Amino acid sequence: MLTTGPPTRNWAGNTTFGAARVHRPASLDELRDLVASATRVRALGSGHSFNRIADTSGDLVRVDGLPSKIETDGTCATVTVGAGTRYGELAAVLHSQGRALANMASLPHISVAGSCATGTHGSGSAQRSLASAVAGFNVVGPDGEVRRMSRDADPECFTGTVVSLGALGVVTELTLDTEPAFEVAQWVYDGVPLERLAEHFDEIFGSAYSVSAFADWLDGTAVVWLKRRTDRHGTEHPGPAWQGGRLAEGPRHPIPGMAPDSCTTQGGVPGPWFERLPHFRPDFTPSNGTELQSELYLPRERAPEVLAALRGLAGVIGPVLQTSEVRTVAAEDLWLSPAYGRDSLTVHFTWVQDTAAVLPAIAAMEELLMPLEARPLVQRDDLTG
Repeated sequence: MLTTGPPTRNWAGNTTFGAARVHRPASLDELRDLVASATRVRALGSGHSFNRIADTSGDLVRVDGLPSKIETDGTCATVTVGAGTRYGELAAVLHSQGRALANMASLPHISVAGSCATGTHGSGSAQRSLASAVAGFNVVGPDGEVRRMSRDADPECFTGTVVSLGALGVVTELTLDTEPAFEVAQWVYDGVPLERLAEHFDEIFGSAYSVSAFADWLDGTAVVWLKRRTDRHGTEHPGPAWQGGRLAEGPRHPIPGMAPDSCTTQGGVPGPWFERLPHFRPDFTPSNGTELQSELYLPRERAPEVLAALRGLAGVIGPVLQTSEVRTVAAEDLWLSPAYGRDSLTVHFTWVQDTAAVLPAIAAMEELLMPLEARPLVQRDDLTG
């Protein structure tokens, strides 16, 4: 087992954890002994986080040193993966067996267990969070014992354990639902007016399997990414002009002005689900990490109010904002999911890496949006248990 001392930082480098030790056990027995003997212990995923929810004064545990595991069942209806497995790695193996996950986050670089434990989501009006695919998981509890939780065996409490924010222990493996592999064609439209986005919100976000709108609150337009399943929508785009916007003449990056080399293929070229549903390719680092992020979930039916409120704050948030993404997530029954019990729109903010400048903008935004029943996303994917 590899053990190091501080400092350990998150992906963006804006948070330095205060743990006395960071452990990377190489076996389940090492992990069990560590958890049983620790006074305080927290688990780290791939570190794509921007706060201290995973921090502790005791011991931090990374699970990416545990033995690798990606195993489908006899019918390939489910796949069981090690907690430290990243989505890009899992997706390639699944696709080689003719299977797929129903949804993917924008980053394939993040860990499966950490993403599920924190309610990380992709996009799609009919798509729930990544955690909704979890059929079962193994977790090392405070006593060092391994417990198995499953949808079938624990129906009364299972929905309270999948999105756990690390409170139950250290997750070591998960079993996920799969489906037959499919192809996706990705189209991008520039200049869709935000007023049009608000007026036709359900139509726009229902026009593809997965939809993302990158809003420019200052100029009042959005760049809309449509990810369309070829088995449902065919391979054609909706037209050269659509919803007041125009078909992009070339590939786009979510942050205006950045080269799109790290992004998944656009222009309507069909490709495997895992090479289109994320925004970024697994073989590229999507950015240099010089950013801060935050996100809010809101009731989907309040989209016009939400978009109008943010448009009114453009002069406050615009100067410290790199990009802002609007997506949809379907309601689910996982107790701690931000999408629990209601269809949601999510507004994601990628800020400049200047905490002092960003905090007043966030405060002004939350003053308007919290009364609209906003739920802040606690974390991206930094916890595995």
